Amino acid sequence: MNSPITRRTALAGTAAAVLASAVPVSGADEVARVLVVVGPTNHPPGTHEVAAGGRLLKHCLEAAKLKCDVVSEWPENGEKAFADVASVVFIGDLFPPEVMPNRDTIMKHLTAMTKRGCGIVCVHYATGLEAKHVSAEGDHPLLQWTGGYFATRCNHHKSVARVFKEATIEPAKADHPILRGWRAFTLHDEPYINNYFGKDGPAKNVTTLATAMLPPEKPKAEVVAWAAERADTGRGAGVVMPHFYRCWQIDDLRTLILNAILWTAKQEVPKDGVRVKLPDLTTFKPAAVEPPAKK
Repeated sequence: MNSPITRRTALAGTAAAVLASAVPVSGADEVARVLVVVGPTNHPPGTHEVAAGGRLLKHCLEAAKLKCDVVSEWPENGEKAFADVASVVFIGDLFPPEVMPNRDTIMKHLTAMTKRGCGIVCVHYATGLEAKHVSAEGDHPLLQWTGGYFATRCNHHKSVARVFKEATIEPAKADHPILRGWRAFTLHDEPYINNYFGKDGPAKNVTTLATAMLPPEKPKAEVVAWAAERADTGRGAGVVMPHFYRCWQIDDLRTLILNAILWTAKQEVPKDGVRVKLPDLTTFKPAAVEPPAKK
């Protein structure tokens, strides 16, 4: 992909919660329920930390006055149990439904949920699909649900996973609620690049949220966060960070992700974005905040 996605259509807890300060959600008739699905991971301590990440997201969303449940297993009656869920957030190694035990059941339920307008958000590696998960041409429901994905070990497209010592994430020049309240930030992380947005490029309903000039030796504007507004009235988003658990402490990255969750849940994103002050990252019980030192 040689250029970032251009916007083509107008797009109209934990006990430590007492330490949080957030701009409350406004303009919603009722409190939205968000489901965070924590998939499996085999990454070393300090990286991915999806269980701790799930707890952190619950803390933030509840501080923003949303309901939030975190699960690592999908029940057989999931479609009924999650009938009132406004958005599902996935965090894990690869798109979790593809690597969880009851894949077909989950995908069936998600299909029904999205048809009624449920949102989907994928964070970092949860945006990822392998060749065995997609058609020869790269088609997959996730492409329709969120607008794109990280194509890892795929034949039709080669996305890139690489840790950059410094990557500056720039908000797109667009008028979108997810862009509220956060500014450009620089981080040491693994923002995926050359992400896949379909055989013929991005669909008309897909909007760039953030870009980064990467890789440093041959930089071009790479899309690292995006959003889609679907014909079924549902909304989707992908944010390909953070890889390192410590990066959750970056306020602007957190606001980007939280804004995306609110927007996909069809809640009003505050004009200054969702700002939640975190306690120490150890509060959420990661295996490690920092990855092991390289020998």
